[in-house]
Amino acid sequence: MSTSPEYAISVSDLTKRYGRMDAIQNVSFDIKQGQVVGFLGPNGAGKTTTMKIISGLIPATSGQASVFGISVAKDPQGIQKKISFLPENNPLPEELRVIEYLRFRSKIKGIPAKLRKERIYKAMDLCDLSRKGKNRIIGDLSKGFRQRVGIADALLSKPEIIIMDEPTIGLDPHQIQMTRDLISSMRGEITFILSSHILPEIENSCDNIIIINQGQVVASGASSELRKEFVPVTGYRLELKGDIAQFIELLKKSEKSINYIEYEDKNESGSQRLFIETKEDNTFGEWIINQTSGMNEFSIYEVSKIEPTLEDIFMIATKRSWDEKIGEGTKYFSDAGKSRIKGTVVRLENS
Repeated sequence: MSTSPEYAISVSDLTKRYGRMDAIQNVSFDIKQGQVVGFLGPNGAGKTTTMKIISGLIPATSGQASVFGISVAKDPQGIQKKISFLPENNPLPEELRVIEYLRFRSKIKGIPAKLRKERIYKAMDLCDLSRKGKNRIIGDLSKGFRQRVGIADALLSKPEIIIMDEPTIGLDPHQIQMTRDLISSMRGEITFILSSHILPEIENSCDNIIIINQGQVVASGASSELRKEFVPVTGYRLELKGDIAQFIELLKKSEKSINYIEYEDKNESGSQRLFIETKEDNTFGEWIINQTSGMNEFSIYEVSKIEPTLEDIFMIATKRSWDEKIGEGTKYFSDAGKSRIKGTVVRLENS
């Protein structure tokens, strides 16, 4: 576990046991100050348990956790002053106006009277509540506005860390973008941990990603690093018009290392979309164009390299932790990752 001041959170060999069952086992990771980190895992994976230990709400059975170098086990109340936790279904009193609620919360949090007004208006400004929201009754607010009220509440005590559980679930695209922009505006000043099942949102918002499964960390790092580690193949999307059987024969004869090809039926224009998963390097797309140039049997309309999505990384990382076989015959790209191309699958003998 690192005690360097650059780390907001350091966790080493953290274990929480309930009777004979381990909710988490030997969990270790570091989070730098000012980062936005996604914390992912299936239901029951141990996310909430880990966050509660870090926040000083429950003790660990063994292992260590520190916040800005301070041991959580030795000073849980001190840690709670540094962390604000925003649950998924934030219980807000519907009869109060926004500003009334924030005044009430500032008193509960022990903010000195002379600082309350400044803190409340600063939080409302950051969450775009000052002009349109401060006098509105909470029960009349949309879920997006309620989310902003919850974040404003979290900001009142000037926390150094904010933990948000499912921050964008149930929000419309405009509200999601506003929440994302709000978090981004505080990047570098506040450390955020976002626990969510909405993987594209995590990928768009976060600097680093931690994936936990069956109580253990199974992946940790930036999404670019995780792609290299867990998806050791490249995907290509093609649109082809002509004899697809001859195109597949061309690939077979090439002795290129191809896992599989998947293609759809012809569309109204007579062309077909294909997806190729290959172990070849980034020059494979250029090779296809060069090989098919001037051929009359078919025409290539599009060749695009496809990056694996966070969903692809998540599925492979969790499969590994379940001891499922990752190797021959594995499809590394999900339907979403291969741009939802789904049809006939062809495996080549030279794969």
